[in-house]
Amino acid sequence: MSIGFKIHTRQRKVEQATVEKFKTIAVANISDSMNRMTHGGPRLRPLHAGGALAGVALTVKQRPGDNLMVHAALNRAKAGDVIVVDAGGDLTNAIIGELMISHAQQIGVAGVIINGAVRDYGWIRANSFPVYAAGVTHRGPYKNGPGEVNAPIAIDGMIIQPGDLIVGDDDGFVCIPYEQTEAVYDAANKKQQGEAKTMAAIKAGTVDRSWVERALQEAGCEGV
Repeated sequence: MSIGFKIHTRQRKVEQATVEKFKTIAVANISDSMNRMTHGGPRLRPLHAGGALAGVALTVKQRPGDNLMVHAALNRAKAGDVIVVDAGGDLTNAIIGELMISHAQQIGVAGVIINGAVRDYGWIRANSFPVYAAGVTHRGPYKNGPGEVNAPIAIDGMIIQPGDLIVGDDDGFVCIPYEQTEAVYDAANKKQQGEAKTMAAIKAGTVDRSWVERALQEAGCEGV
């Protein structure tokens, strides 16, 4: 038995219909609907030209500075997968670049998230294929392992299980656990519809902000 060096089989994954529903929901509304307790960390930023990300987590736990298991994940990725790599947040070596990202895009991968560094940033930022990473460096990776594919990972405290739902936009990305997708969608969609009504009221000049004064009074603010 090789501990920490294994390719697992993904046991379940969110349905494509669920992925499609989340494509129109802002990450901020999803995050708020999960009590603001879940996030992918402020270090991991979108590096691409812009555009939403939604897909199924294909997880990789990789030794910092090495990308052998990311290549293994690419060989097993299905259309609609999001390759989510925990490389320890290390920025010494790039885990992925233009060639691997181009291959991922060609086979239908929905996006790539690297808790580590990438390279070929000029190419990434000129394209709309979703790439999130903690940094950029020209220095390439090693290919020795160990690591695991389709194992649970954690990025800044956010646990990601294989088959969970990943959603990203310009604010960052979030993981919605497989078992919570319907409840989170209902709450996030309701919040988004409410914000649309508020925006309409702002534009019409009819927004009601009396709640601010009530909150100040209830909090004991003087001079209200």
